[in-house]
Order: sequence, then structure tokens, then C-alpha cells
Amino acid sequence: MTDSAPAIAGAEGFAALGLHDSLVQAVAVSGYTEPTPVQSAAIPKAIAGTDLMVSSATGSGKTAAFLLPSLHRLVTRDVRAVAGAGPSILVLTPTRELSLQVTRACETYGRSLRWLRTASVVGGVPYGAQLRAVRAPLDVLIATPGRLLDLLNGGRLSLSRVEVLVLDEADRMLDMGFIEDIEAIAAATPKTRQTLLFSATLDGTVAKLAANLMNEPQRVELESSRERQDHITQRLHWADGRSHKDRLLDRLLADPTIDQAIVFTATQRDAERVAEQLEADGHAVAALHGGMPQSIRTRTLTSLRQGRLRVLVATDVAARGIDVPTISHVINYGLPIAAEDYVHRIGRTGRAGRTGIAVTLAEHAEIRKIRTIERFTDQRIPVAVIEGLEPTQRAASPARPGPQRHGRPGGSRFEGRREGGSGPARKTGTR
Repeated sequence: MTDSAPAIAGAEGFAALGLHDSLVQAVAVSGYTEPTPVQSAAIPKAIAGTDLMVSSATGSGKTAAFLLPSLHRLVTRDVRAVAGAGPSILVLTPTRELSLQVTRACETYGRSLRWLRTASVVGGVPYGAQLRAVRAPLDVLIATPGRLLDLLNGGRLSLSRVEVLVLDEADRMLDMGFIEDIEAIAAATPKTRQTLLFSATLDGTVAKLAANLMNEPQRVELESSRERQDHITQRLHWADGRSHKDRLLDRLLADPTIDQAIVFTATQRDAERVAEQLEADGHAVAALHGGMPQSIRTRTLTSLRQGRLRVLVATDVAARGIDVPTISHVINYGLPIAAEDYVHRIGRTGRAGRTGIAVTLAEHAEIRKIRTIERFTDQRIPVAVIEGLEPTQRAASPARPGPQRHGRPGGSRFEGRREGGSGPARKTGTR
């Protein structure tokens, strides 16, 4: 199941939520019988038709939490859709990769609904096929806001039939500057629609957006993006500079226990450079970033899922929504812009009930960024060294992460006072 926690035996699980038998069977065929907490809390409320604001952590099963009740609505409605073109269910996502992932999940859950018509509208793809898809009546449309608004403003798309509007990763879409696009898209849908908003946090700008778009929404808050990820082993390696960081990365990737790894970089240029360097060193590797044509990005992700790639070097936006259970390691070659993105990055490993390892390579000048991450997660990142690649610089003992406010704190961006450096390091092997 896309973006979900491990299943527990018990065939009555999803049926007890009130879902149609065809959907319960499709979920069971996928190997899942018991809903996750966010699914148990959100699905019955969504089936009842209420607007929902849902806060859930990465890997909690949110995709099924909004797709299953939306498909249930289509299966069980008394009359067929209102005549005309355009979708009945509209799902907005922040990135192309997440849009395609949700599309695959929709096709999986609706596998027995032979009449189900699903389409994806994203940037970086030729308009032709997308235009043909949206001209006909659609059941489900999954889209990124920019391309969808282009079609809407050009008179190529009607949203007059939308019954359910889903905002997936609403906080991320707002961070990417899509608030005006989202408001314009919502204004083109019927006021009688149901709105389901999923976000890592429900405070600040997300709450303001909800107030403008939703009708007496119920809140479902089960898990925080700062929830301790005890199934992921984290460690920090200090580096003296880029060349030292490159040597650390090469040694880390020599670990035979790595099934697949994502190496995160801060820029597209670094993603290209690191991937080229690793390829020259003999690794099965590819880069993935927002500056690539969609066809190349899709081919790269397919290679990753099929196991033809062992290492993916990616930027944050490009890797958003990647759900590949065999990713055993995440390596932060470049630190993220926002501390919250660290949580999303390491959440790419340890999925579907597995354990994972997250390694961060940081230069000593980045110590304030590391401390901000630790304060945001309320966790210390243990410092380790690789024998023969010890840093030559030394910093002072670290301060323990202080208490955090709930929701997105003002310190979720890299800011704060100057603090000390790393404490005593322990030696490790390449694992």
C-alpha cells in the first residue's frame, strides 16, 4: 500500500471502516488487511462527507486515507456523475513524483472498478495526452497546481463536476508558493464539494488556508512530523570540506549491507556532480532533480523501483513522495534548507515495517543547522567517525536539543543562536 505502515492480520480491518467490498478486496490483494491509525481515524469521517484537516507523519498511510473514501464515494453514489467533462475527484500534490505515486495508488485501489477513469496532470510533460484526458469525463484527476491552473486559465479544463478536493501535503505546497494557485483552483470548484486537507502541521498558513477553503472541518491529529523515528538509526559524520565529504560518501556506499540508498544534495548542480563522480567510481547511480525533463525523471524512478539503481542522488523536491521499501539508507550529503525537510528525507528509509539508516555529512561551519535539526526533532544525532577518515578539526561539546512547541515552530528554518560543536565521537566501520 502506498505510504503506509505495516499491516496486521485481521480481514475485518478495512471492512469495519465502512468501505465498499470492492475496495476492501483490492486492499487485501495488495497485502494489507489492517488500517493504520490515521486511516482508522480519517476514513469513516471522510465517508460521512465532512471536511477534514488531517495531520500525519511520513509513512503513516495518508494516501489510502484520502483515496479509499473518495473511491468509496464514487462506487456508492446513487446517481452517476454530473454530465460534462472534468473530474469528480481532484487531488492536488506538490510535486510530479508524488502525483504519479498517488496515481499508481489510485489505480491499485480501483483495480476492480473497470469503469474508473484516472488521469495525471503535471508539469514537464507534453500537453497533448493531458489535454485529451481532461476533455473527457474523469473520475479522478491527480495534479500539480501549476500545470492544472495553466489548463484552467486556458479554458482547457472544467472543474464544475468536482465532488471532492484533496490537498495532499498542503504545507509543502504552501512552502513552494502555490497558495494563490490553490485558491484559484478551489474557487473554480463547486462550493458544495468536500475538502480533505493532509499536512504535516495544521498551524500557521495551513490553518489560514483551511479557514478560507473548508466548511466546519474536523481535525484529525494523530502523529507529528517530529515523532521519534526509532526504527531509523541516525548518525552524524563531521567533514573538513567537500573532498573529505566525498571520501566519506564513497566509503559509506562501499557498505555491502546497503540495498538501495538515496543521497540528498542541496542543489541540482551538486546532484549532477555527485552522481557523475559515483558513476565513475563504478556505482549503479542516477541523479534526480527538478531541472530534468519528466520523461527522464520517470525513467529514473522506474529503474529505482525495479532495482536497477543502487544509488539515487536527489534534491528535496525531486525526491518528495518516493516510496520504495528497499531503500535501506539515506545519506544527507548536503543539509536541507528547512529542518522539517530532514524528517521527510530520512522518512524515505525504514518504510513498510523495515528498519533504516540515516547518515548526515556536515561541515563544522554547519553546526547551527545541525543543532536546529536536533531541536526540531527533540533528538540528538549521534556522532560517529570512520577509521582512517577522521576529521582533523574538533568542536566543543553539543548542547542538548531544547523543548519544542507543537506545530511548525519558528525555528523550523535554520536559524537560532550560535552553539557548540560535536561531542566525543565513537568509531564505526562503514556500516
